[in-house]
Amino acid sequence: MSDTFQDAIDKCSRALRMDFSSAEFAQLAADNAYSMESVSVVNEVFEYICTKKEQATIQMLMRTSRLPLKHAKTFENFDFSVLKGKDIERLKSLPSLAPIYAHRNLAFIGPAGTGKTHLAMAFGYECCQHGMKTYFIKASELRDKFTNARRLGKEASTLTALVRPSCLIIDEVGHCEFDKENTRLFFDMVDRRYNKEGAFNLVFTSNKTPSQWKENFKEPDSLLCLLDRIFDDALVFNIRGESFRGKRLENIALQAGSPYTPMSTGSAVS
Repeated sequence: MSDTFQDAIDKCSRALRMDFSSAEFAQLAADNAYSMESVSVVNEVFEYICTKKEQATIQMLMRTSRLPLKHAKTFENFDFSVLKGKDIERLKSLPSLAPIYAHRNLAFIGPAGTGKTHLAMAFGYECCQHGMKTYFIKASELRDKFTNARRLGKEASTLTALVRPSCLIIDEVGHCEFDKENTRLFFDMVDRRYNKEGAFNLVFTSNKTPSQWKENFKEPDSLLCLLDRIFDDALVFNIRGESFRGKRLENIALQAGSPYTPMSTGSAVS
């Protein structure tokens, strides 16, 4: 068997969690005098099963990510031509997922309608395509999740669920207020993710710079510590300009005339 075929067998065995190696198959093929045609068929079957398993995993990751499925936000359908700057290539390189492999957080900061959420979702979509668990949540939803967890005494399980995803996307930081207890929970989440090893990162979008987040987080000491961990090693894209939304807006001017008054039946000629 060729090295390529051996690699394919081993890869599929790992993906399917089978206790079966290419060396075992080579011995099986030798013992039963398999022809090259038979070996080729087995290779095709293994590749088919492996591909099917990978696609099922990706579909499951997409369903649980809370990312849009019907109209997915991807790097392919983002219009990079609307953004300018000498470092635009840094933005275009995000599909490589280098930040998550480097355990480096991402932040997209700028006015509403400049593509921040699309880019964050596109990064999460790419993570799912590479078999990494992703979770998208708006800051207001995260606040409510923390509040409910405190009410039910489920802070530990809630934090565990938020620490588990490889890529955690928090959208619209700065649109709602976190009280002191929720700010502390936010810090606990960031701290636990900060200390994890492997391919993990946080992705934020905000219309406020980090120095303005103190307006929304009501526990200064916890905020200071969480900012320290978030931006200890982060890639921040500051996007300036006007909103992309409304570019296809059509204004149609109409003018109404005098209302139609039907002829009175009493004026009919006899």
